[in-house]
This record gives sequence, C-alpha cells and structure tokens, in this order.
Amino acid sequence: MNLVLKRDAVQSGHATFGELYADGVLECETMEQPVREIEDALVSNWKIKGDSAIPRGRYRIVINRSQRLKYELPLLLNVPWFEDVRISPNCLEAGTDGWIVVGTERLEMGLVNSRIAFSELFQDIRDALNAGEQVWVTVG
Repeated sequence: MNLVLKRDAVQSGHATFGELYADGVLECETMEQPVREIEDALVSNWKIKGDSAIPRGRYRIVINRSQRLKYELPLLLNVPWFEDVRISPNCLEAGTDGWIVVGTERLEMGLVNSRIAFSELFQDIRDALNAGEQVWVTVG
C-alpha cells in the first residue's frame, strides 16, 4: 500500500494542512505542525521540538502500541531527527512531536471527524499489513 501526503503550499497559522492519498485515491485531510525543513538535510538545527513537521521523504509504516497513549497506532519508521512519529486521530494535546493528524474535513482551526477518518485509514493499513503488503507513506 502506498500513501502520499500532499502538503498545502501555504501554511495556516501554526499548522500545515494537506491531503492523504491511498493508492492514488483521496483518503482524508491531514494536519501537522509547521514545516520548518531546510533544503540541506544534513543540518538538524531547524527542528523545534513539538512544533515542527517531519521532513519530506518516504517512510515505511508499521502498527504497534504507542507507549505514550497505550493503544495501537501506525508508526513511521526511520524519520530523521524524530522518534515515535504516528498517524493519529486528533490528539495533539498528547505532545505529539511530528505526528500526522487526520480528519474528514478542514476548519480554520483544525480538522473534524478525526476519529472517523482515522478508523477508516487504520483499517486500510491493517488490512494491507495482514495481507503481507508493506505500507509506505511519501511525504511531500
């Protein structure tokens, strides 16, 4: 399964909105912290803990139990300068450093129907993994 996160060119306040596609079909809306990435990926001082989106790139996804939230969530592997990056329903209050939040629709201040969007995406990811597929997300 191939996911593609297409970030909006213009950020809104303290968030970066985007769209997440699953095998070419729009799956849901996304919200992340601000994009602060610089072109020279060798310099890591661009990151502000808890207030920076993950770098552009391609990341493998697995499902495992979040130690922070105590339930299973998709985990992005090998994200430079970040640890424990997840796709989740709207739970930014948990101190989610670099996490990707999903919803069905955008509002000025966030996303709505986050749990509905997450439930559908999570099931698609789980089904793909259970079928023996690898799941990847390309963040651009």
